[in-house]
Amino acid sequence: MRVPLPWLAEHVDLVEGHGAEEVAAALVRVGLEEEAVHRSGVSGPVVVGRVLSVEPEPQKNGKTINWCSVDVGGPGPRGIVCGAHNFTVGDSVVVALPGAVLPGPFAIAARKTYGHVSDGMICSAAELGLGEDHAGIIVLGSFLGGAVPAPGADALALLGLDEETVEVNVTPDRGYCFSIRGVAREYAHATGRPVAAALRDPAAVEVRPPAGEGGGPRVRLADATPLRGRPGCDRFVTRIVTGLDPAAPSPAWLRRRLQQAGMRSISLPVDVTNYVMLATGQPLHAYDRAALRGDVVVRRAGAGERLTTLDGVERVLHPEDLLITDEAPDGSSRVLGLAGVMGGADSEVGTGTTDLVLEAAHFDQVSVARTARRHKLPSEAARRFERGVDPALPPAAAELAVRLLVEHGGAVAAPGGVDVDERGAGAVVQLPLDLPSRLVGVDYAEAQVREVLTEIGCTLGAADGGVLQVHPPSWRPDLAQPVDLVEEVARLRGYDAIPSVLPAAPAGRGLTRAQRARRSVARALADAGAVEVLSYPFVAPAVHEAMGLPADDPRRRALRLLNPLSDEQPLMRTSVLDSLVEVLRRNVSRGSRDLVVFEVGSVALPRADRGAAPLPGVGGRPAQEELAALAEAVPAQPRHVAALLAGARRGPGWQPDGWGRTPEPATWADAVELARTAAAAVGVELGVGAADVAPWHPGRCARLATADGVLLGFAGELHPRAVAALELPERTCALELDLDALVAAAAGRVPAPAMSAFPAALQDVSLVVDAAVPAADVEAALRAGGGDLLEDVRLFDVYTGDQVGAGQRSLAFGLRFRAADRTLTAEEAGGAREAAVAEAARRTGAVQRA
Repeated sequence: MRVPLPWLAEHVDLVEGHGAEEVAAALVRVGLEEEAVHRSGVSGPVVVGRVLSVEPEPQKNGKTINWCSVDVGGPGPRGIVCGAHNFTVGDSVVVALPGAVLPGPFAIAARKTYGHVSDGMICSAAELGLGEDHAGIIVLGSFLGGAVPAPGADALALLGLDEETVEVNVTPDRGYCFSIRGVAREYAHATGRPVAAALRDPAAVEVRPPAGEGGGPRVRLADATPLRGRPGCDRFVTRIVTGLDPAAPSPAWLRRRLQQAGMRSISLPVDVTNYVMLATGQPLHAYDRAALRGDVVVRRAGAGERLTTLDGVERVLHPEDLLITDEAPDGSSRVLGLAGVMGGADSEVGTGTTDLVLEAAHFDQVSVARTARRHKLPSEAARRFERGVDPALPPAAAELAVRLLVEHGGAVAAPGGVDVDERGAGAVVQLPLDLPSRLVGVDYAEAQVREVLTEIGCTLGAADGGVLQVHPPSWRPDLAQPVDLVEEVARLRGYDAIPSVLPAAPAGRGLTRAQRARRSVARALADAGAVEVLSYPFVAPAVHEAMGLPADDPRRRALRLLNPLSDEQPLMRTSVLDSLVEVLRRNVSRGSRDLVVFEVGSVALPRADRGAAPLPGVGGRPAQEELAALAEAVPAQPRHVAALLAGARRGPGWQPDGWGRTPEPATWADAVELARTAAAAVGVELGVGAADVAPWHPGRCARLATADGVLLGFAGELHPRAVAALELPERTCALELDLDALVAAAAGRVPAPAMSAFPAALQDVSLVVDAAVPAADVEAALRAGGGDLLEDVRLFDVYTGDQVGAGQRSLAFGLRFRAADRTLTAEEAGGAREAAVAEAARRTGAVQRA
């Protein structure tokens, strides 16, 4: 909500010296978040000028410019070149003199153009940020609709260009602040002055009932299927004006108010309804009276009904949509608009409309919110109705609109208006007087509680047994239970008055084993050079195609959200890589080349045998059976860890440095090693085998499992087709592990490695095996055969070529032997080596290379 300060000052006394920043800070103290402070962007000498002469000068390019002499209040006239032709001698115009700065920013200086030195600029509305009209300059007589000051007068003040506007973010529970009326009330609260004395309520007008009956449509509220048991409309007010001058312009002050509030001027009837909405918070709608065929009926949509809204879009209506319709004498019904959201084109006020029916109604919040979202129509009216509008406002808002149309459009307030009021009794909240102190932790006296509740507009009843009867004001539908009133007490007494008390940490508690393990994994990956990121768990269906998942892959069975943040990403991810690729792609598009990113997050894995979750009612607590059904429908959400590697390797020793070392490209082996690093952080040793799983390259994909054969995930190089479809760098590598399964496979504690003070015996062995035999199988056989003396095995070379024969490869391993209690002899180390080679030969058919 944008609040121009002069408009705010019309309805509440501003503290002396308060500018935009001070007003914004005051509103922050009562819970209204500051969004921005807006200024016109015009500065410097901008003055009123009177045109003394206009000399047209045709140019060679076919354009005609005007060489003008303009009186700007100085010692002599100024010569100015102007390309517009909508003014003449004697007109008063706006002149930006050299030194002025217009929005853009565009600095004004004396410049030679078209053979003259133009000593300033005659301005249009668009050049001053007052509108979109570039065709002609501002002629102040018609623009202001009144007397014009003498030449040289400050045009910034005259046009309101020196005024400031504060923009605040209105939370969903504070809908009344979507108006100058509501913000003025909150400013009074923030400055500690009684609202009754400081506030000048724009809705505090005497409502003059229509003079007589007849001439206007009757209104019938016929909501046969209310949502949540509440009618879609409980009050509907109409007023009629006739004889409106269709050509009557909106006054300059009204256009300026709308422009400062972020709205554009359209026509007098539309501008008036928008102005009243901004002032009071009550949306209004104007109908062309001649276009109405009969009675106005508020009802739900029927099957197959359609409506072309004011934006020109034909919409198929839903049975829950609340409609404004007219009913002809023959019983036929026509849709006029979506109640509280947008009107229809059939009854739109046009350039020839002289008689209007003004509507000011109160609609149910949920009904309007659902309709606006269903049809993707976030209108200004819907924005207010879905947050709650004061049901007492419609008569006053309609009266204000009628008075403005009579004053500025030459209209006449005609008889025939109605006020259909079917509001029920207001709610009563039972507030224990000690509840604010108990919940907030501040000792609020009973008098303070009563004072705050009275100040926000509540009517207080008797306090029986320490429980106060509170009647919330009509403009605060959010005050529905005692805790809402407690929040008001804390808010107006000052959040800064609430002490910060650090709760005592109970002994014996802390992170769970699983939490510590997950943090250890993340820390290990970060220490290895990867960067942790977070991504939204929402993905597009196209990601499964880009990944190349088979049609029967269970990862394609994703949970679809009924109300997603984005219609383009309606699915919950079944793999962390699904959303992590977006992070990599975004960083690459912004110039990063060497990246290793990882994420720890949950995935949603719905089961085919589980149906949709039931939707319990809101009338009371769901039954135990309903809660059990809800829990049963919740999909499994295991935590995964995934990483992507692109470009050069990252980590200690791999960055370019002054010694001329160049980083090597990251390969599938680096992805496997990163997975091993993650597993080692929780004491799990990964077994590695070949695999063929999308989206990895079938020849460069490793299956990662525990020693017991429990599958944990995969790592390797992504398939070239997936890389191209996902727009990732060539040869991008990836890994993904089931982190919950990894933690479950870990021991309760990671054992400290055994340390020996005796030297190690290093032995190398080169084994020739069939090319299809995984190196991990050979390594496992060596470990099994080496016995307790074998401390470590590391593959350091792979060779294929003529020397080992076709279909064969040579694997070179470094073996490290060590005893805990002695220095090994050469015979002991050699014997252990031979035992390891023999076991490898037995299991894999390995032959020691000569």
